[in-house]
Amino acid sequence: MSETNTQLAVAVPKETFPGERRVALVPDAITSLTKSGLVVRVESGAGIAAGISDNAFATKGAEIVSSRANLFAQSDIILQVRAYGANPETGKDDMNLLKANQTVIGFFEPLTQLKQVREIAAKKVATFSMELMPRITRAQSMDALSSMANIAGYKAVLMAAQQLPRMFPMMMTAAGTISPARVFVIGAGVAGLQAIATAKRLGAIVRGYDVRPAVREQVESLGAKFVELDIDSGDAEDKGGYAKAMNEEFYRKQREMMTRVVAESDVVITTAAIPGKKAPILITADMVEAMPNGSVIVDLASERGGNCELTRPNESIVERGVSIIGPLNIPTEVPFHASQMYARNITTFLLHLIKEGQLAFDMEDEITRETLLTRNGDIVHARLRGLIDAGQSV
Repeated sequence: MSETNTQLAVAVPKETFPGERRVALVPDAITSLTKSGLVVRVESGAGIAAGISDNAFATKGAEIVSSRANLFAQSDIILQVRAYGANPETGKDDMNLLKANQTVIGFFEPLTQLKQVREIAAKKVATFSMELMPRITRAQSMDALSSMANIAGYKAVLMAAQQLPRMFPMMMTAAGTISPARVFVIGAGVAGLQAIATAKRLGAIVRGYDVRPAVREQVESLGAKFVELDIDSGDAEDKGGYAKAMNEEFYRKQREMMTRVVAESDVVITTAAIPGKKAPILITADMVEAMPNGSVIVDLASERGGNCELTRPNESIVERGVSIIGPLNIPTEVPFHASQMYARNITTFLLHLIKEGQLAFDMEDEITRETLLTRNGDIVHARLRGLIDAGQSV
């Protein structure tokens, strides 16, 4: 624990998930923590993959610790990007380093990784899940999912632009006029809106669609055309602002009416993911076949199985003349700014939890209640308890 018994010690270990280049804190975030009386310790090399040196952390007041075991042993609070659950294989090694009454904050993927949540609960460790942050005004600055979705939407357009055998903008040249690319973005959440904005800035003709008619104004405000499908979506938005899962009949009708729009597009970017559920199939193999030769699909829902029937997660393939990209963990491709944004989210959240120099577990506070997974050996999150009571084991 912390050396003074009065100051909480915060640890930032190096991420161990394969290919993960982000780090949970950046040097500029340390000052606000030390001003609040916290001691910050960073594992040596934790920021290297994001372009941040040990010296940059030390200059801002962090203590650099070479031994991961010592880092965990000397700290009260562990800040991670991918905690156990979101890092189920290599994250196992940290389980032996955790101690009762420590606190871990990070991504856990708790809705699909209940086994790992149970294991960490058994260690009597308190855990807070960043992906369960409620979408309320008070928590906007702590919303790490939205931060990462912004990066994913931006990067998806760049991936498509690189793969597409034509340019995005219209150009009038001595060799003639080049017509602009046609981009169709499915899903107008944070990632979708950022994809629309980025494609528009690159000069493409952009259309967007979402099952939630209320987002039409946001799509049009970015200069894109909102695609209307004559389908009754009913109440398609949950209380957190996410699109709700619809029944298969709805998705069947949606695919039928979307076929023409997809066939007219050079680039399709799909972003429809339902937290804790398999992504709905929105683009069938037949729809892919109807697209122009050389077209590109970037499936941002590939981590949940994909919105395209032909998507292979973590692969880029060509099917029926169409490139289909199924990226995983896009934010790590922009590790510096992804780490910067995540650090702001997690720092703001941690300071929200600190009261008079100590962690406060205020279950009357919605932010605390909705993000706290485990404490004192129990799984305390109501939604997870519901999944367990329903007999879900993984």
